[in-house]
Amino acid sequence: MRPDLSPELKRAMKDLRLGQLLPTLPERLRIARERKLDPEDLLLTLLTDETQRRAQQRHRVRAKDGGLQADLVFERWDPAAKITFDRRVMDELRLLRFVEEHHHALIIGPVGVGKTMIAHALGHLAIARDLSVHCETAEKLLHRLRACRLDGTHERELRRLTQVDVLIVDDLALRPMDAHETSDLHAIVCSRHKTASMVVTSNRDPSEWLALLADPLQGQALVDRFVNSAYDLVIEGESYRRRQKPKVGGEA
Repeated sequence: MRPDLSPELKRAMKDLRLGQLLPTLPERLRIARERKLDPEDLLLTLLTDETQRRAQQRHRVRAKDGGLQADLVFERWDPAAKITFDRRVMDELRLLRFVEEHHHALIIGPVGVGKTMIAHALGHLAIARDLSVHCETAEKLLHRLRACRLDGTHERELRRLTQVDVLIVDDLALRPMDAHETSDLHAIVCSRHKTASMVVTSNRDPSEWLALLADPLQGQALVDRFVNSAYDLVIEGESYRRRQKPKVGGEA
């Protein structure tokens, strides 16, 4: 049994910002000695581990900054959920070609069928490709933009929303929108038309949005621009959340 890592080695690794390797390094070295690994193979393993750790950490930070929930990823998707959708459209969206083409994704369906999960999961895929993402519910976004009008940051915030690679707006058109909200939504959609992508989830078909928008002309313009540049993923079925409902005594 060899002694623990020397203070000199620990200090050198910390100086090189490799301190995260220290907790597992003694065991790694023990395994390497037992298996008589080539030093180059051991070094490659250690550096690969650290590279993956840093990539995962960057992803977590960027996803959190972008408003994405960590657990809403395709790996957590339940294939047994009692829902139906066009898998060809889903596969196309997961390739993110719509982002490369500056098109949009519209995810429509009743409450609880997984629209939000898919939207966030697409955001995580975009983060993994080093794209910038901002995700927010429509209610929170429109409320925040209203507040920005009061503190003089409205134009700056609209520019920021225009520049992000993928803008995710969840639960759009749950309620009627006033003149300011309609104007803001119109500005966002028009500024991103053919220049950047959006992912929008809604319980309503876009044909129903017009009745909820305060200005008919702005409403027609934003719906026309968005709909005619969007892939439609229509989800039908029972609420995904029913499968998560707690049971008494572990009953099925």
